[in-house]
Amino acid sequence: MNWDIVLYIVIGFLAFSILFYCVMIAVASNRIYILTLKRRSKEQWGRQVSIITDQTLAMDAEGLKWQSEHDEFKREVHIVNSGLNLYGEYYDMGHDKAAIILSGRTESLRYGYYFAKPYSDADFNVLVVDPRAHGFSDGEFNTVGFEESKDALAWVRFLHEEHNVKNIVYHGICIGAATGILGITSEECPSYLRAIVTEGMFPNFNQSMRNNLKDRKKLMFPVLQCIDLWMKKYTGHSMKCGPIDVIGKMDKPILMLQSKVDRASKVENAIKMYNMCPSKEKELVLFETGAHSMLRITHTEKYDKSISDFLQRIVSTF
Repeated sequence: MNWDIVLYIVIGFLAFSILFYCVMIAVASNRIYILTLKRRSKEQWGRQVSIITDQTLAMDAEGLKWQSEHDEFKREVHIVNSGLNLYGEYYDMGHDKAAIILSGRTESLRYGYYFAKPYSDADFNVLVVDPRAHGFSDGEFNTVGFEESKDALAWVRFLHEEHNVKNIVYHGICIGAATGILGITSEECPSYLRAIVTEGMFPNFNQSMRNNLKDRKKLMFPVLQCIDLWMKKYTGHSMKCGPIDVIGKMDKPILMLQSKVDRASKVENAIKMYNMCPSKEKELVLFETGAHSMLRITHTEKYDKSISDFLQRIVSTF
C-alpha cells in the first residue's frame, strides 16, 4: 500500500470537509441574518400585527381603541433622513410635551398605539412612527438601533421645529429601547429630548441573538460571529456593540422596565446596565412575569403607574 497516496487522500478529505463546513456556516449565517434583519418586500414588516397570538391580538385591539378615541388629533407626518422617506402619525392634543414611541423589530406605528395611553393620560402628545424598513417607511435593513437612532433624533427635531414641542420623551421597546438609548446619549442629542423609558433593553443584539439561538438549540459558534460579519458588510455596524457601550454616558432621566423571565433580554443584564448608568434620576422596575415585549399586557396597572410616577417626577425639571 502506498501510504503517501493514503495520506494525500486523508488530507484532501479533511480539507474538503473543512471547506464544506465553512461554506455551510457562511450560507446558514447569511440566511439567519437575512431572515432576521432584512426587509425583502413592502408587505413584510408592515403595519399589521406581525406575530399573531392571543396577547398580541389583545394589544392590537387596545391600541386601535386608543387610536379611535384620539383620531381627531391625528396628523399624518413625514420626514426625510439619510435619503429615506420616513412616516408617522402625530397625535397633537395641544400640549408642549410629547412622547415618541419607538417600536421593536418587525413592528410599526400601529404597534405603538398600544403604548400611548400612559402618555396621553399624562398630558403628552404622542408620535408613533414607522421605523426604517417598516410600515410605509423606506429602507432595507434593520440596523438594531444604530441608524434608527439617527432617524429618531430627526423626529425629535421635527417635533421641536415644526410643531413647537418644547419637551420630548422616548418610549422604546426592545430594539426601540436600543434606538432610544443610542440617540439620547449621542453628541447630537438636543437638550429638549428630556428622558427615556425602556422596556426589555438588551446590552447588545449579539447577546439577544445568543439567547434566541440557545433557546432554539442552534450552533452558536461560529454562527454568531459570521452573522456579525454579514451585519458589518451590509450596514457597517457590529451587533456586538449596543446600549451597554453607551449607558455610562447617560445623564438624563431613565426608567427601565424589565421582566425577570425575559429570555431575549436577561434581567441580570438590565441590572448591570442600571448600575452602570450615572444618571441622577434613574429607576429600574422589575416584573415577576411577562414575556419579551409583553410587559404592559401582563401587568397593565403597574406598567402604567410606573410611567405616570416617573413622568410626574421629571416634568418639574423641564
